[in-house]
Amino acid sequence: MKTAIITDSNSGITQNEAKELGIYVVPMPVLIDGELYFEDLTLSQEQFYEKLKGDAGVSTSQPNPVDVGEIWAKALQQYDEIVYIPMSSGLSETCHTLEHYAQTEEQFKGKVFVVDNQRISITQRQSAMDALKLAKEGKSAQEIYNYLMGTKMQSSIYIMVDTLKYLKKGGRCTPAVYLIGTLLKIKPVLQIQGEKLDQFAKVTTLTKAKSVMINAIKNDFETRFKDLVAAGKMTLCIAHTENIAEAEKFKAELAEVFPNVEITFVNPLSLSVSCHIGPGALAIACAVKY
Repeated sequence: MKTAIITDSNSGITQNEAKELGIYVVPMPVLIDGELYFEDLTLSQEQFYEKLKGDAGVSTSQPNPVDVGEIWAKALQQYDEIVYIPMSSGLSETCHTLEHYAQTEEQFKGKVFVVDNQRISITQRQSAMDALKLAKEGKSAQEIYNYLMGTKMQSSIYIMVDTLKYLKKGGRCTPAVYLIGTLLKIKPVLQIQGEKLDQFAKVTTLTKAKSVMINAIKNDFETRFKDLVAAGKMTLCIAHTENIAEAEKFKAELAEVFPNVEITFVNPLSLSVSCHIGPGALAIACAVKY
């Protein structure tokens, strides 16, 4: 049995990388002032941030199931089964929509396994890489699905937001909180623990934000993931929103703090998250690896 691995562009895997890796990536739709674009096909990272900073109306939406189905059907011409890894159902209904589509469309029944393993961005990318490795070992779609679901809560993401502007635009903070926070130069640190984007801490400088995020990962490594760290099964990843220089600097700092943990990726953060937090953000994540 040959198993295809398909994810979406929230994983940070580009179309060119997908071709090199031998996987498929569904481009996520982005609405800008009412016009529909597709991530990494008709919309680049640079274009996205240019529009976002220009105060355009930017939002993300679910991909059309029929469009996704066309990609599934294409893959099934070469493969027997598919493992599809979308963004976390805690952040979008996309997963549930496509789960239903796979179960009700006759051509996909029993062939497409939609994984709701609560991942986004760099942790979603790690899942795709693990799935690819399992597929190359000859594992079935069911076996890969079981592994990804069994490890779904073995990750953490902490994100420093550089400005409250986009949280306010998205209704995630009130005008009063935005005004006070801006005056105090607050840089909130948010977290994603499988489900929603939640507040974790409030700081006033980048240095303090990085310290908070490092300490949060240390705590995860010493508690929730202690056994996985000891077994060499945890990785670190870094994400950013139009902030590559700081991301690379942060990578070097993390390599000193966690010398025995592999740093796998330094990627732009998913546009689905980026439109809510804006440019200048910096994130650290840990995730189990196969």
